Amino acid sequence: MLDRRHFLATGFGTLAACNVLASVRSPALAPATGPYALPDTFVHPLPDPVSGRRYEAWVDVPTGVDTTATSSPAVFVTDAPYAFPVVRAIRNRVGQGGRNLANFVLVGLAPAADESSNDMRSRAYTPTDPRTRPARPGETYGGKRYGEGSDYVRYLSEVAVPAVSAHYRLDPARSVMLGHSYGALLATQVLFERTALFSHYILGSPSLWFDQGVMFAREATYAKKHSDLDARVFQYVGAFETVGPRPHYNEINDLVRDARRLERTLRERRYPSLHIETHVLAEEDHLTVAPRGATAGLLWALPGHGPYSSG
Repeated sequence: MLDRRHFLATGFGTLAACNVLASVRSPALAPATGPYALPDTFVHPLPDPVSGRRYEAWVDVPTGVDTTATSSPAVFVTDAPYAFPVVRAIRNRVGQGGRNLANFVLVGLAPAADESSNDMRSRAYTPTDPRTRPARPGETYGGKRYGEGSDYVRYLSEVAVPAVSAHYRLDPARSVMLGHSYGALLATQVLFERTALFSHYILGSPSLWFDQGVMFAREATYAKKHSDLDARVFQYVGAFETVGPRPHYNEINDLVRDARRLERTLRERRYPSLHIETHVLAEEDHLTVAPRGATAGLLWALPGHGPYSSG
């Protein structure tokens, strides 16, 4: 049993200490001097002359790298507001100055200032507008617009990638496109529409379920016209991204099954130049898997000069 006198003594003692702390005056916080800017990072307005949309390219050059002196590997990321700072941190932390990861130039494919990231990704990252046909049970689409993926792929191929590559002397043989979810759906479109635009593709939890699996139909169309697919493809997906009990599992879409189906389908085509592998990462869901999957994909695509060191 608690001693009431001890309780009162310690309780009032704690209260007294709190009163003393409350009476201490906090130091004044100086006015903010402005938003924090990432070092060695540049924002380039890069509008699309066809659509008139004023996209931007965010570019980060690794410390000590002179892009005027030598060609550099590059990673182009979709969903720039999220992926750009995450991948930049992975490169700087895991990369160890080029030892574990090549010192790549990072390019964030950013939306126009008058369009939110969510609105852009539903519009520009998707191959079709699924609302023009009956949805399968459980499918819902809440975006304002869909189906402008081919227009955005054209923009990447004719404007964004050539302009950034020329200015920063990027190496086309070590050029990576990294996308997650709808961003990986977009990367899959690029893979089948403009294969040579990138040498490596990192498809993170690709939304291959979109519009009743329309990208599998696109793959079949590609296969009828081509005897090769010259690309290196790395897929990652969380083990929880299959249908199962809540809270981590998906309710409807089985991304693990779809990623494996894409690999199996492409392997069965026997494309001589294709390399593809798929990694299912344990204890990860659609929200948590991206940093871990991106790290694994970057180590696969752009290994450093080595030997590898964990620090």
